[in-house]
Amino acid sequence: MQKPITKPVPDFSFETAAIAKGAKIIAGVDEVGRGPLAGPVTAAAVILDPYDIPIGLNDSKTLTAKRRAALEGVIFAKATVSIAHATVEEIDEINILRASHLAMERAIAGLPVVPDHVLIDGNMIPRDLTLSAEAIVKGDSKSVSISAASIVAKNCRDRLMVDLAQQHPGYGWETNAGYGSKSHISALQNLGVTPHHRRSFKPIHNILYQGEKLSD
Repeated sequence: MQKPITKPVPDFSFETAAIAKGAKIIAGVDEVGRGPLAGPVTAAAVILDPYDIPIGLNDSKTLTAKRRAALEGVIFAKATVSIAHATVEEIDEINILRASHLAMERAIAGLPVVPDHVLIDGNMIPRDLTLSAEAIVKGDSKSVSISAASIVAKNCRDRLMVDLAQQHPGYGWETNAGYGSKSHISALQNLGVTPHHRRSFKPIHNILYQGEKLSD
């Protein structure tokens, strides 16, 4: 009988390795919101207490909204947290990759203490980050510090998009978080582009360009 495949659970091994090299304060950093057509990109930096790590931390995408909400409260109670954003204007000006790194840099800078080492989700370290750092591909499913950051960042951005949905009803941001769902694309074609849409993203650019061509 074949054994069921179990997904690896994030642990403290990356943090332990950094501690063995002399680091005392280690921050996990993750961002959410690279793919949506609307809204900012949001990043969080989290410093966990090695002696009081919340139970159940994992990649935010694998958790239910209810579980994320419960874990968020525990993370804020037990860890040091900073959240930051890069705006739609910044995304359009410097591109989404740089904007996501900018949000990460701001989240790290917002921590009340300077980390000795930073664990970054992804395959790149933000170019303006001068601290000791390492990039971890799929880090939100490998490092509990990054998992915690992914949970905090996603919950914060989801709430922000719910607020924006109340200001701009019809796009479904309260459920699609700004991603390009069928209903969102349909609303764009029927209602037009809002100031919160990313004009550098192809679907938005195409709609605006079509509008310009029709008005010529």
